[in-house]
Amino acid sequence: MPRPHVTRRSALLAALALGLPVRGPRAAAFPIPSEVATELPAARLQGAGRLRVVGLLIYEARLWVGERAVTEDWNVPMALEIEYRRALDGGRIAERSLDEMRRQGEIAPAAADRWLRQMRSIFPDVREGDRLTGVKLPLQAARFFHNGALRGEVRDAEFARRFFGIWLSPQTSDPSLRLALLAGRRT
Repeated sequence: MPRPHVTRRSALLAALALGLPVRGPRAAAFPIPSEVATELPAARLQGAGRLRVVGLLIYEARLWVGERAVTEDWNVPMALEIEYRRALDGGRIAERSLDEMRRQGEIAPAAADRWLRQMRSIFPDVREGDRLTGVKLPLQAARFFHNGALRGEVRDAEFARRFFGIWLSPQTSDPSLRLALLAGRRT
């Protein structure tokens, strides 16, 4: 009987489904940020990728995990570190985040207004080289850091699920970045 053809992608997705650690080829190239080390003991890099819009590099993203890798069921402690390659307005980051959260399904107007206010108060204007890090505490909250300093916390499990879903849900606007973060390969 012929052996089935196994692609790198199918092997990586199978490893993720089993909860096996998957490391990117340049995982050692990124030092663990202090806020990630504090919030996520035994942190390790699962994957990294870049967001480009019309060919312009907007940011580099890195997904940090603890003992369990993030799989299709991504309700585990994690940190998403975003290193910006362009200056962006914090209010615009908040608005775009809410737009992306809506890709996962309808949000009640009261919740959308509350979440937008919270994100606007937490997300600063960023310059090239600045880092924003979100830490997901499953079923509890999301904490946000700017260049390692705590900026705030949103204690709402649905907010945390939707926020991290911007990058990790199947409804993401950038499936290749999602795959890079989940499967441990660089884009």
